[in-house]
Amino acid sequence: MTAVNDFLAELASASPTPGGGSVAALSGALGASLCSMVCNLTIGKKKYVDVEEDLKRVLKETERLRLELTRLIDEDAAAFDKVMVAMKLPKETDEEKAARKAAIQDSLVDAASVPLAVMDKCVEVVELSVAVAEKGNVNAVSDAGVAALNARAGVHAARLNVLINLGGIRAERHAVFVEKARVALDEMTERADRLAGDAMATVLEKVS
Repeated sequence: MTAVNDFLAELASASPTPGGGSVAALSGALGASLCSMVCNLTIGKKKYVDVEEDLKRVLKETERLRLELTRLIDEDAAAFDKVMVAMKLPKETDEEKAARKAAIQDSLVDAASVPLAVMDKCVEVVELSVAVAEKGNVNAVSDAGVAALNARAGVHAARLNVLINLGGIRAERHAVFVEKARVALDEMTERADRLAGDAMATVLEKVS
C-alpha cells in the first residue's frame, strides 16, 4: 500500500499535480480492475461455463483499459505541467508575448485532450461492467456495481477537467477542436449515465 499512500500524500499536498484529472483516470482504472476481478472469480467455475468465453473476452478488454487508464494518471499530470511551463515563459517583448500566448493555447489543447481520452476509456469500462454484472459470479456482483460507479465517476470527473481547459482556449485555430470536444462531452456523459444505470439495475436485482 506504500505506493497508494505516496500518491494520496502527493495528491493532498499543495502541488497542483496530480489533481482531479489524475483522479478521474484512477477512478476508471479502479473500475476496470474490479471488472477484471469479477471475471477472474468467474472463469473456471463449472457454474459459469456457458459464459466463460464471453468473460475471457471481457477480461482482455478490462485489462487493456486498466493499463491504459493507469498510464493516463501520469499523462494528465504531465499535460498540466506543460501548461504551467508555458505560463512561465518570458513576456517582455511583443514576440515573447505572442510566443507565450501560442504556447499556452497549444498546451491547453493537450491538457483537454488527455481527460477526453480518459472519458472515452471510462465509458468503455462502464459498458463492460454491464456484461460483468449480467454474466459474472453472482457472489461478486456488488463489485461489478462498484466498478460501474467508479468508471461513471471517472467520466464525470474527467468532464470537469476537459471543461476547465476548454474555457481557456481562445485561439481560432483550435475552434474546431473545442466544438468537437463539447459535443463529445455530452455524448459520452449521456452514454456513461445510461450504461451505469443498466449495470446498477442488474446488480440491485441480484443483491435484493
